Amino acid sequence: MTVTWEELGWERLAAGAGRCRLPGWDCTAGLVLGEGTALMVDAGASLAEGARLRAQAEELAGGRVTHLALTHPHFDHVFGAPVFAGAEVYAAVGVDAVFAHERTELRRDAVRNGLSVTDADEAVDALVSPRHLVCGEWTLDLGAGRQALLANVGPGHTANDLAILVPGAPEVVFCGDLVEESGEPQAGPDALPSRWPDALDRLLSLGGEDALYVPGHGAVVDAGFVRRQRDALAARFGVS
Repeated sequence: MTVTWEELGWERLAAGAGRCRLPGWDCTAGLVLGEGTALMVDAGASLAEGARLRAQAEELAGGRVTHLALTHPHFDHVFGAPVFAGAEVYAAVGVDAVFAHERTELRRDAVRNGLSVTDADEAVDALVSPRHLVCGEWTLDLGAGRQALLANVGPGHTANDLAILVPGAPEVVFCGDLVEESGEPQAGPDALPSRWPDALDRLLSLGGEDALYVPGHGAVVDAGFVRRQRDALAARFGVS
């Protein structure tokens, strides 16, 4: 018997595409189903959370997760990645350098935001650089006519922001933390505020007026919300 998105606490967005809102930091994890394939978008904040996500995703897919796309290198989106062994992992160019040289800061940020020291240490020790680094755009053919377009639309929230467009009716755009709905957009020390509005312009060009925009935190929004957040960020940081 096939399980439904709703039975597992996920939100169906379009045919073959859905997401869940994770406890703790209200992060989004997304899933796109193809033919014998499954693309996970972000991996949760710990190895345990990643394992739960993988189990649910594989129940929905009826098979293993074959692809994982990381929207940006913050702990609440990537610390579950090591449990997706065997999946092809994609991220924006530069995430490999963050994983290689900034592990101490990743761990420190996770603990500062409430992740246990044990969970942070386990995840940092297990992190592996993504195999596929996206510069520009990369189209994944997931079979059965379903594709996902990975687009390096940053910098903005970080220097390494990746968006994922799932064509369809409606189109779905996984935005990472370039867009946040459940709170103000967070500009940490690795943000590039002067470039963030341009990143949102690229995001809007990618999805268009009728797409569903899935933020890194919070409820699904429309193009109007993204545009208003773009204008608020431009005003906040004094850029046009």
